[in-house]
Amino acid sequence: MRKRFSIFTFVTMLLVAPILSFAQTLDIGEETHLIFMREEEKLARDVYLSLSSIYPESEVFANIGEFSEQTHTDTVRDMLAVYDIEDPNPDANNLPDSIGVFTGADYGWYFTEKFQSLVAWGTQSLLDAWYVGAFIEELDMIDIIECPKVIVETDNGINANECGMTYTDEVNLKTMYQHLVAGSENHLRAYVKNIEGVIGEGNYEAQVLSQEQVDAILGR
Repeated sequence: MRKRFSIFTFVTMLLVAPILSFAQTLDIGEETHLIFMREEEKLARDVYLSLSSIYPESEVFANIGEFSEQTHTDTVRDMLAVYDIEDPNPDANNLPDSIGVFTGADYGWYFTEKFQSLVAWGTQSLLDAWYVGAFIEELDMIDIIECPKVIVETDNGINANECGMTYTDEVNLKTMYQHLVAGSENHLRAYVKNIEGVIGEGNYEAQVLSQEQVDAILGR
């Protein structure tokens, strides 16, 4: 475990360290979105770790949850520190006790509900669990790129075009978000490969993104 943590820390430093001295003050949309993404990356990790314990024969959950998503949520945590923003989930790495626990003041309730519903869906069958993984990755990409729907619907004065990767002009955030999107694309491919091993190649239907977007990611 100690060796694994050092790898996560090294990757995080590669993403964050070169840009520390250039950090500027974020506006409310950028700050809210960054806090939100800390919890969304934790959501992915927590769901995958939960499904891994249910379906240990399917290594995709452990591979993505223990390594990639752990790195992702740690990276967003470290970016919060760059801007001196309080971490909404400071005990996130207190595993396994922190799995499914979201303490963010604004959106902890949302991620708690998401965690419970996604794990419940995934427990129905291994195929359903793979679909959960694909759903999370599609949702993650759209929430990184655009302003998440739940943020817009919250009475905080942030409009649909006032947060997300397409909104910010902060190089720090754009660079990090691009890495996260690339990771989600890889994860989506992994889950779809498993799904189509059951339903047939080319038969996966998009769940959150458009079919055109998903097909482009899958190289179709």
